[in-house]
Amino acid sequence: MSHFTTIKTKIVEKEYLQRALTDLGYTYEEGKVQVRGYQGNRTEVEVKITTNSPGYDIGLRKTGDSYEVIADWWGIKNMTSQKFLQPLNQRYAYHAAKAKLEAQGFSLVSEQQEEGEKIHLVLRRMV
Repeated sequence: MSHFTTIKTKIVEKEYLQRALTDLGYTYEEGKVQVRGYQGNRTEVEVKITTNSPGYDIGLRKTGDSYEVIADWWGIKNMTSQKFLQPLNQRYAYHAAKAKLEAQGFSLVSEQQEEGEKIHLVLRRMV
């Protein structure tokens, strides 16, 4: 019996996903890799993130236009899906927004991490 849980995300671009994972200090492997779960069950993913729980990994797999997170959260200690996804989504959004605005001619003036872990960016475009 598998305990894998699949969670849909709004993550669509691999480049910003990779930057977010790096920012958060995750070690990951790409390609045709498998994540491990309960009783050695495995499932194929595109990105495998190593956890501190032996025999259990977190994976990301592209389905349609976006990525989904796949993991056996029962076996991953000191981490919940929410504790994993909230900072990942925030860092992904940070990189995606910054890159899209820079592509439109904006440049970063300042950046502050605010109370409640909000990120405040000030960008400017000269015309």
